[in-house]
Amino acid sequence: MKARESALRIKRFEADEYSKKVANLEFMIRDFQAMAADLDRQIQAEEERTGIKDSAHFAYSTFAKSAAQRRNNLRASAAELAVKLGTALKARDEAVEQLSQANVPAPREDQRMRRRSERSAAASR
Repeated sequence: MKARESALRIKRFEADEYSKKVANLEFMIRDFQAMAADLDRQIQAEEERTGIKDSAHFAYSTFAKSAAQRRNNLRASAAELAVKLGTALKARDEAVEQLSQANVPAPREDQRMRRRSERSAAASR
């Protein structure tokens, strides 16, 4: 019984860790997307301020160029994290499934528990 309990504890721990990993990845993706949107607004404001919207123009703002590069890097990172999120979701679902299967008592163990409860009920009479 102790081996079964420790196995259940390990499965529960794994499921919790995968759930935390999924939550962290989702938070990071949302954060990166929000930062990229903020950079978009900053780039538009800079382009309107300077009056030059063509990034290939020789007088295009260096701030707008660097902000666009950072925005593109954030979007690429968010896309990579989305791939990792898909993998983490599958791993979490598998861990939860294994935990739910491990929680189901084995038929022999179920019979043992019924016999114990019957014995204790008979002894208390």
